[in-house]
Amino acid sequence: MDNGLDRMNRRFAAVLANVREVVQPALVKGAEEIAATQRQLAPEDTGALKDSITVTPPGQTTPAYSQPGGSRTAKDGEALVTAGNVAVRYPHLVEYGTSDAPAQPFFWPGFRLKRKRAQDRIKRAISKAVRTGWDAP
Repeated sequence: MDNGLDRMNRRFAAVLANVREVVQPALVKGAEEIAATQRQLAPEDTGALKDSITVTPPGQTTPAYSQPGGSRTAKDGEALVTAGNVAVRYPHLVEYGTSDAPAQPFFWPGFRLKRKRAQDRIKRAISKAVRTGWDAP
C-alpha cells in the first residue's frame, strides 16, 4: 500500500539525487570562469603565475603551497580556485605587494567580478534539480 508519506519520501530522495548530480557541474563551471578572469588579471612575467591558477573539483586535492590555504581536499559541494604550487610560491606577494614591489591584485578582484554569476548559475541548477526531482513519481 502506497501512502502519502512514502510518496513524499521518494520525491525528497529524487530531489536530493538531482541536486547532487546537477550542482557539481555548475560549481566547476563557475569556478572555471572565476579562474579565467583571475588569469586575465594576473601580471605576466614568465606566465608561471597564470599557469598556477587552478580549479579543484569536489573530491580532488589542491596543489601543495597553493593560496589561499595550502593543500586541501575539496569537499562535496565545493570547487576550489587556487593560485600557486610547488614551483610558484609567491602569489600572495604579487596580490598584496611587498616593501620592494607594489601590490598587483588579481586573485580577489577576479573572484569578486565573477562570484555573483557563479552563484546565480548554481541557484538555477538547484532550482531546476528541485523541479525535476519533485516531478518524479
